[in-house]
Amino acid sequence: MKLKDIDKAVYRKHLNIIIVGFIASLLTLALVYGQALIMLFADSAQLLANPANVITGELVNEATGTESNFSYNFMGVLLALLTCVFALHRLRFSAFFSEVYYVWQVKQQQNLIYRKLKKIKVAAEADDVNVNALIILNFYYASLKQVYLLDDNTLTMSKLNTDINELNSQLENLNLTLSTDQFEPSMLADF
Repeated sequence: MKLKDIDKAVYRKHLNIIIVGFIASLLTLALVYGQALIMLFADSAQLLANPANVITGELVNEATGTESNFSYNFMGVLLALLTCVFALHRLRFSAFFSEVYYVWQVKQQQNLIYRKLKKIKVAAEADDVNVNALIILNFYYASLKQVYLLDDNTLTMSKLNTDINELNSQLENLNLTLSTDQFEPSMLADF
């Protein structure tokens, strides 16, 4: 995976539109699917007993009081969620989603590295230095910095800058010049 420059304003704008669109779609579809399921599968005798209740969405069961439509509404929410996830999955390669999808991929890669970070740091600090560990750390820190800046996460930036400076001084002492382009996800298999 290669790091690329992302326009923060475009990323934030597209991310906000996607989030609002997802939430609005989920709410609307959940209501539509829930009501459709209630209309299709609720007891038809109850619907015919009082047509006014159909308009308000209330179904009355004469024997037990009110019938709960929780299961139909829950199925409506699940169907809405599946529809929204399917739409996001199909749209992820579109130009509008490119920045958001790229950051999502970077965060996934960071998660994979984080799971092995302790072993990677040990290998990078050992007397017999593992160059792949240094390449992974270089990529990890650079990607963290990029994502932190895109997401306005300034709380941990000072710690990250300290880690970057320590890595750079270690690379300088070893007379190594590394690039984030050298990173390959397959390098993680060694740790």
